[in-house]
Amino acid sequence: MSKLIVCCFIVFGMLTGKSQNPDVTIQFNLPVSLNESSGVIYLNDKLVTHNDSGNSNALYELDVNTATVTRTIEITNADNVDWEDITHDSDHIYIGDIGNNVSGNRTDLKIYKVSKSDFTASNSVQAEIIAFSYLDQTDFTGTTANNTEWDAEALVSFDSDNLMLFSKNWINDETKAYVIPKTPGDYELTALPTTLASGGLITGGTYNPFSGKLYLIGYSETLQPFIWVSEGFTSSDVFSGTNTKTLLSSLGFEQTEAITYVDENSYYVTSEFFYSIITENAKLIALETNDMALSKTKEQAVTEVELFPNPVNNMLHINSSQLVSITLYDARMLNVFSGTSTTVDMSQLPSGLYFAAMKLKNESTVVKKIVKK
Repeated sequence: MSKLIVCCFIVFGMLTGKSQNPDVTIQFNLPVSLNESSGVIYLNDKLVTHNDSGNSNALYELDVNTATVTRTIEITNADNVDWEDITHDSDHIYIGDIGNNVSGNRTDLKIYKVSKSDFTASNSVQAEIIAFSYLDQTDFTGTTANNTEWDAEALVSFDSDNLMLFSKNWINDETKAYVIPKTPGDYELTALPTTLASGGLITGGTYNPFSGKLYLIGYSETLQPFIWVSEGFTSSDVFSGTNTKTLLSSLGFEQTEAITYVDENSYYVTSEFFYSIITENAKLIALETNDMALSKTKEQAVTEVELFPNPVNNMLHINSSQLVSITLYDARMLNVFSGTSTTVDMSQLPSGLYFAAMKLKNESTVVKKIVKK
C-alpha cells in the first residue's frame, strides 16, 4: 500500500504554566503478571493494560477493587515486539507497538486496532494494522540501547479521526507530537510544529475529552516521576498552548509508565517493576486533579451551549449554532450515544447521571452534566 505523508504547518507560541499539584495516592502493588505494565485504559469499570517488549500479545482486565486480573484477551495476529501504550475511542482499542529504544532502527512500527465489540465478546480477537514510519528518519544504522530520538511510548486518541503519538527522546529530552489517522494503512509521519522541552522521558499519555487537556506521564534520569499538562491549544498542535510540569515528589522513585483518564478529574497511573540499586514494585496509582474549571476559551464556549430540559425524561435538546458533534457518557464513562444532531432521544436510557461532551466549531470541547429522570 502506498504511504501517505501526514503533516501540519500551523505554528503557535508555547507558554509554560505554573504547577498545580494533583492529589496522588498509591492504590496497590500490581500482580506479578503485570510487572511490566506499559499502557492502560479505563473501560467498563476496569483497567485494561498490557506488558511491554518480549511479553505476551495479550491485554489484561484488572479489577481495581480486588487488584486481580479477571480476564486475558489474546490479539491473535499480533506480536508484542515492544508494546508501549494503549488508548481507545467509542468503538475501538488501539495498541501501540511503538517502542524503538533497543537500536533505534525498527522498520515495523505499528498500531493494532481492535474492535471493542470483539474485545467484549471474546478472549481471542484479531486486529487491523496501522503501520507508520518517521519521514525525517533517513539513517537506520543501529545505535546502542537508549540512545535514539526515534523511540516513542505515549499514544492518545485525539479526536474521532486521529491518534497522536509522542516521542521518547533519549538524546535531548525534546518531545515531538505526531498525528496518525485511525484508518488502517501505512503512513509517513511529520512532527507537529511545536515541541516540548520535557526535561525527562515521556512514557505514557491520555487526552481527556471532558476537560480538553492532554496529560503526559514520565520520569527523569534519576527516576523522579512527573506529569505534563497541555491545554489552551486551538489546533492539533498540542504544545502550542500552555504546558505545565508537576513533579510527583510524593511517590519517591517510580518508573511511571502509563496514564488513563477515568472522568474529568480522576486518573490512574501504572508504574513498572524496577530493579537496580533500589527495587520498586509495579504499582497502580490514583491521581486526582481539579479540572472542572475550563480554560478561558472554553468558558466562553460554555455560554454558547444550552441543554434542556435538564433533568430530562425523553428528548434532550442542544441549543447551539456551534455544535459539531455530541457524545453522551453514563456515570461509568461508557459511551451511550454519539451523533451530530441537536436532539438526543434519552427515553430508553436508565435514570441517573450522564455527561454530554460537545465538540464545537472553534475546536473546543464543552462538557455538561445531565440528569435522566
